[in-house]
Amino acid sequence: MVKKLSVSLDRLPEVFVSNKDMASTVSKAVQAGRLRKIASRLYTSNLTEVPEKIVKRNWYALLKEYFPDALITDRTALENRPAADGSVFIISAGTRDVVLPGITFRPRPGPPPLDSDRPFLGGIRLCSAPRAWLENMRPSRSHGGAVSRTLSKVELEEQLDWLLRQGDEKSLNALRDDARAISRPIGLEAEFKKLDELIGAFLGTREAKMESNVGRARKKGSPYDPDRLNLFVALFEELRALAPNTRPAERMSEPAKTHLAFFEAYFSNYIEGTEFLVEEAVNIVFNGFIPKDRPEDAHDVLGTYRIVSDQKDMARTPRDFDSFVSLLKSRHAGFMEWRPDKRPWQFKTQGNQAGSTVFVAPDLVLGTLEKGFEIYRGIGPALHRAIFMMLLVSEVHPFADGNGRAARIMMNAELVAEGEQKIIIPTVYRNNYLSALKAMSHSGKCPAFIRVLDFAQKYTGAIRWDDFDHARAELQATNAFMDANEAEDQGFRLVLPSR
Repeated sequence: MVKKLSVSLDRLPEVFVSNKDMASTVSKAVQAGRLRKIASRLYTSNLTEVPEKIVKRNWYALLKEYFPDALITDRTALENRPAADGSVFIISAGTRDVVLPGITFRPRPGPPPLDSDRPFLGGIRLCSAPRAWLENMRPSRSHGGAVSRTLSKVELEEQLDWLLRQGDEKSLNALRDDARAISRPIGLEAEFKKLDELIGAFLGTREAKMESNVGRARKKGSPYDPDRLNLFVALFEELRALAPNTRPAERMSEPAKTHLAFFEAYFSNYIEGTEFLVEEAVNIVFNGFIPKDRPEDAHDVLGTYRIVSDQKDMARTPRDFDSFVSLLKSRHAGFMEWRPDKRPWQFKTQGNQAGSTVFVAPDLVLGTLEKGFEIYRGIGPALHRAIFMMLLVSEVHPFADGNGRAARIMMNAELVAEGEQKIIIPTVYRNNYLSALKAMSHSGKCPAFIRVLDFAQKYTGAIRWDDFDHARAELQATNAFMDANEAEDQGFRLVLPSR
């Protein structure tokens, strides 16, 4: 008998609704400690996890048990998840809410599913995107602390902005056309007029009042990437909570500044794949020798060196947004002048990405830089401004090529302007640097990102730059020239020079 009960239980999902056919078996399993009851007629074989987590993980499967005719609609159909308070909004013949741990199914009457409403688990349906947008154009209010059934005007504008950023104007036009086609059969013609007006405002063909920040920015002609703005705010808040580190560089001799600038340019290009031996780079920078087989690469190194070795230019920081854009563009042009196909100083016209990181869309570059610059102005310590500036330029990736070098130049200019030590990223430190950037971009991991650049500045300040050969020997002894992947395999890392 026990064996039969165990097999029966093995066939049940993690959480399920009991019925009269299984009531006896379930009751015995509860008594035996194999199941537990977490709500009326609701049981689970998970004996350890809190009920809210179990239910939220399985809400799609549970919905069909309580409302077999459910059509997922309203805000749930656009957000594709339960609301913050656990509400799931549906159209159904059912009339009463079903309250479960962490989830509340909230039915309402409405037109039955259309052919365009997609079939989902267990025979329930999911509103098509056009219908979901029409349903959400109906105003609603929250009651008793519950969230409103439909999205607010601000939320709708933010959703439209997201759609526009993921696709293009054609996607919004297609949404509008499809919504028009179904609006009459489901009695939502008035709602279509509202949607038509809102989409027209985002496309610049209508004059509608915008309530969201992203909507107003688009109307003004300076749209921005709100996800990047959130990232910039997170870094700003993290930096504001830290005590500043100050590593003065005023006492550096002119030869030391020259040698540091050389290796700054050398490593900054090496990290981007422009690889020369140190001796080759010395010939290019100090002897004017341009290899016939690699003239563009040589000018990349030479152009970068000319910028970072110019103390007067590197001491310039932006006074306002216009000067920020001007500095960024002029420095980019300085090291990209031999690559006209990469459109020196001009912002990108096509999207770009590095691995799984997709950078800011071309039409959002200027607006996102402007929003980031507004935050930058509120940062005091030079190192903190430098770190923020590096992320700002790197995350926007405003150019077709050369963005990493531009970001590091703009970063170091903040430090030079305050007489503080620069930051170099040696070859062996490449993976640390890029991994921290990726983690920051994807997960907002500010502390790791800050630590990587803070250590890089500490390392740069520990090298004695006055004598070129001595500086090179210290770089060699601290593993600076090692290939990052080989160093990881062999257990080597960037270390501070011993004294």
